[in-house]
Amino acid sequence: MKFTALQIAEVLGGKVEGNENDEVSNLSKIEEGKPGTLSFVANPKYTSYIYDNNATIIIVGEDFVTDKEVRPTLIKVKDPYTAFAKLLEMYQQSKPKPSGISKKSSVADSAVIGENVFIGDFAVVGENTIIGDNSRIYANSTIGDNCKLGNNCLINPGVIIYEDCVLGNECTIHSGSIIGADGFGFAPQSENDYHKIPQIGNVILEDRVEIGANTTVDRATLGSTIIRKGAKIDNLIQIAHNVEIGENTVIAAQTGISGTTKIGKNCLIGGQVGIIGHITIADGVMIAAQSGIGKSITEEGAVVEGSPAFNIRDFQRSYIHYRRLDTLVKRVNELERNQKNK
Repeated sequence: MKFTALQIAEVLGGKVEGNENDEVSNLSKIEEGKPGTLSFVANPKYTSYIYDNNATIIIVGEDFVTDKEVRPTLIKVKDPYTAFAKLLEMYQQSKPKPSGISKKSSVADSAVIGENVFIGDFAVVGENTIIGDNSRIYANSTIGDNCKLGNNCLINPGVIIYEDCVLGNECTIHSGSIIGADGFGFAPQSENDYHKIPQIGNVILEDRVEIGANTTVDRATLGSTIIRKGAKIDNLIQIAHNVEIGENTVIAAQTGISGTTKIGKNCLIGGQVGIIGHITIADGVMIAAQSGIGKSITEEGAVVEGSPAFNIRDFQRSYIHYRRLDTLVKRVNELERNQKNK
């Protein structure tokens, strides 16, 4: 399917500079522009690619000014990255979507299946589970008993959702993820043995939550482990029992969050962050990658780094001295020797 520069500009609220009748039918990276494709530049470091590019149309910022001739037609928008993301979403939605229930799937008689639902080969839907309209459950995924999935959910191949879990509308779960496995609850006994504490709660994912591949979200011991609406959880993340993650919080890969910790809304948490249990993190906090969080962060909008983590500017100043530690030790030793020799 082809689109003209003018049609794309109208969708994005942009302005065409060049031939508004130029047509594209595919997308390309700015470094690999080809005729008939559309690309974008959001980062100034890639600006040079615009001038020697075979893409037919390139999306740029509204403040972009050329300093020499440009071959492609330009569409100027307020935010190129967001505009291109919108086009990618439109492109994805234009692809045909499967529908219907595979004869190779297993759907309990008591399950309630909405309209236009797809259930793939060898997928399982348990007793009394509700699947909302337009949701898709791909091959080899399992939805346990008494679960509820909202409308327009996407469950990719190989996902397991344990019994009693609840997903809101427009949730996406990527392959290999497990929602609702037991929390890590064991009571130590007298002979260095451990008695398992039954985990009888559930997991609640509110609207528009996305869970990356091979991520685990444990069910609560009592009550619910809750991920609030709009939160985005990357691949390979461990979220323990009774954790609460606030609205629109984003967490990068390989982070681990211990039990009963409460994370505020609009937080940004880098990769490989470790967070202990039973603490609170305020709204808008930013945590740098590989940080260790050993106590509550009560200041909204705080930016921290290190293990244990503290204010990022203090960390950076301290790190300058840390890198020079060997030199400083040598200087101190030399000063001490000189003092003794006096």
